[in-house]
Order: sequence, then C-alpha cells, then structure tokens
Amino acid sequence: MATHNFRRLDIWINSMELTKSVYSILSEIPNDEKFGLKSQISRCSISIPSNIAEGSGRSTNKDFCHFLSISLGSSYELETQLILIQDIFFIECGEIIHNCHDLQKMIFNFKNTLSKN
Repeated sequence: MATHNFRRLDIWINSMELTKSVYSILSEIPNDEKFGLKSQISRCSISIPSNIAEGSGRSTNKDFCHFLSISLGSSYELETQLILIQDIFFIECGEIIHNCHDLQKMIFNFKNTLSKN
C-alpha cells in the first residue's frame, strides 16, 4: 500500500498556509462578489490541500498522482483568480501569487517523483 501521511508532506503544509493567506485577503473583495469570484477563490484554494490529503490515502502512487494533478490544476485556477482580483479590485496579491508558484513547482516535482516509483 502506497499511502502517505499528508500531515508530513511539505506540499500539504505549504498548501494549507497558502489557503490561510488567501482567506486573509477575501475580506478585501467586495461583498457583491460573495457568490461569484470570492466563492470561487475560496473553493479552489481549499481544493489544493484537500486533494493532496485525499490522494495521500489512495492505494497506489498512480492514484495519488491523479489527485496531485487536480491539486495542481486548482493552484493554476487560484493563480488566475488572484491576478483578476489584483487587476479588478487593486488588491495586492504578489506575495500570495509567488507562494502559489512555489507550491506549483513543489507539487509538480513530487508528482514526477511518485510517477517514477
């Protein structure tokens, strides 16, 4: 069985920190976006660590890689939405976007490592 303890994975730890950072700026988005961009941002940021955790409990590395791919896709979705809120609402997200890039690299590299095993 190829399960991993997600609580010890740097990608999960970093994705949890990223999600907390995202939540700290959600209050800056206007309330009329509560069911639009604000909701979408919170859902995709939560999706990143959630899919890492779910995949870690799967029985094969191939299955885990599938969930890492979903997590990576959510991170690109989040990046796009952060760029949008910078451009539309002038909310500074540069550091969070940088952290998102770092996490994307980590997930990609971990996925490649698992694929080789």
